[in-house]
Parts: sequence; C-alpha cells; structure tokens
Amino acid sequence: MMARVYLDYNATAPLRPEARAAMVNAMDLLGNPSSVHAEGRAAKGLIERARAQVAAALGADGADVVFTSGATESAALACAGRGLLGAAIEHDAIGAWVSGDLPVDAEGRVTVSDPARSVLQLANSETGILQTLPEGLAVSDMTQGFGKLPVAFNWSGAQMALISAHKLGGSKGAGALVIRRGTDLAAQIRGGGQEMGRRAGTENVIGIAGFGAAAEAAARDLAEGKWTRIEKLRNILENTIAEFSNETIFVGKAAPRLPNTSCFITPGWKGETQVMALDLAGFAVSAGSACSSGKVRASRVLRAMGYDETSAGCAIRVSLGPETRDDEIMRFAETWLKRWHRHQGRMV
Repeated sequence: MMARVYLDYNATAPLRPEARAAMVNAMDLLGNPSSVHAEGRAAKGLIERARAQVAAALGADGADVVFTSGATESAALACAGRGLLGAAIEHDAIGAWVSGDLPVDAEGRVTVSDPARSVLQLANSETGILQTLPEGLAVSDMTQGFGKLPVAFNWSGAQMALISAHKLGGSKGAGALVIRRGTDLAAQIRGGGQEMGRRAGTENVIGIAGFGAAAEAAARDLAEGKWTRIEKLRNILENTIAEFSNETIFVGKAAPRLPNTSCFITPGWKGETQVMALDLAGFAVSAGSACSSGKVRASRVLRAMGYDETSAGCAIRVSLGPETRDDEIMRFAETWLKRWHRHQGRMV
C-alpha cells in the first residue's frame, strides 16, 4: 500500500523536528514565567529566546512580538473596534473585524486607497497570490508568507502583522502579533501584565518554544533555497495537468504567487468531489481555506476575483512543503488525471 502524500501545507505544516525538540525541553521547565525565582526566570528566558528567534526570522528586530494563541486571536487584538477596511479575499479571521470594501481585480490584487485605515494580507491562503504592502498600512496578515518568502517586517510598511506557528512547522495554538514599536494598541484580554501588558494570561511556554525553533528552522530553509525547489515542483505539477486537461484554469498563474501554492478550477468537477476522491487515493489536498471548510458555498476569494459561483465551486488547492518529493508530485498528477478522465466518462 502506497504511503499517503500530504499536500495541504497552507492549512497546517507538519511539526518540525527542531520544534518538537524545543517543546519537549520546555515540558521539563517547572516555573511560571511571571515568577521571580530561578524556575520562573528559566521559563521566562525560554520565552524571550523564542521572541528573539521569531523577530529575527521575520526581520522584525526592534519591533514588539506579542505571543497569542494563534493568528485568529492576533487578528482580533489588531483589528477589533478600529473600523478598518479590508478586501473580500482576506481570511475569515480578518473578515470578522473589517468592512470588506477594498476592490479586488481579476488577478486577485487589491487596491488600497487609505493604508492607515486598511488591512491587507501578504499572501492569500487559497490562491497564493501576493500583494504589495503600501507604506503606513495598519495591519497585514503575514501568516502564509512567513517562512515561505524572504519577508522583512521592518521594511514592509505595515504597523502590525499577524503570524501563526503551525503554518511553518510549529505547534497549533501559538501565534503572535508583531507591532511596530510606538504603536498604540489596547489589550483585548485583560487581567495581568503579561506580554508587555497587551495580552494577559500565563504564556503557552511549550507552544512558544516550538514557535521560536520552527521560525529559526524556516529562516534556514529560505537561506538554503529550499522553496526554489518547491516552486519548480509546483510548476511541474501545473504543466503536467495543463498538458492533458486544457479545460483546467490555474488561478493567478500570471500573478506573483507563493512558491508552493496551486489553486485550479476544472469546470464541471466540484472541488469537494475532487478532494474526497483524492483522499481515498491517498492524497491530502483542500477545496480552500481550512477555516472555511465544511461550509456549503463557493470560495469567497474566487468570487471576489470575478469567478461565478459554479466555477468557484470547482476549485481545489494543492500546497507543497519542504518535505514534498518529486515522485509524490508525479504520482499526484497521474492520479488526478486518471480521476478526471473517469469523471469525464461519467459525464458523457
């Protein structure tokens, strides 16, 4: 029996060995990081090491890294009650707090007219399409770009950025809001002075330790050019499918994209049907953002780009990672094409 192939890295990445080791080590620490005794200082020291690792990997030296339970909490901390503007392509975690008024063109690019009152993602989780962040932008969701692109928060123009550990090989349940120093921001979770007074509650020491180690390892992967290889694999996948299925539309192919992401629409073949067929064949892919899965409606992102509901409902997303092998991509392409031809036969 063939081993399963995981191609849903944009939903969550496998736990990196470096993160696992850091988390196991953190489990042996007894102290509360807010305590002043030796045990407490040891836990606090581990958090501060992770804070430095995350800041260095994101190019955010000199900024405040506030640890949270994940990017969704970071979005609430950054956006709640501020009346910010966003586009319909933003993740639901952002969409819950902003007015989706910013225009989106057919290539998935967003026009921002008032950066100081706007939110703009760095990369879209479904299509991989990248945005150019304007100077003075209030908030950017950098969750998908962090670890896959050479990002420098200090040069991004954004005042705040949200990131998540499990998207780059850390554990689920840990994230951060990165804040340009001097930016005024009121805490949403109150009751203690943790995280520079911006997020009360005893820190998730284990998850934070893994986050720091994963960020450091992700930065090393970037420096070693691993994502260049992944981009080549993604392109091989798209070219192979395109050669035998000229009906298939590759979303954002002409736009700058994440190196690992392919979103494609095959008219007449529902995305959820494809996902189930591929799952039974041993491949994990998705029909959009994991946080929107199970909802009976076409992708809001694709609809915002001008695709009609029927076409948008026929999309799937394949997202690769550092562990993805050449033979796995060729197996996937072969399996997808067989299933597509079988589906065509039933349509005749």
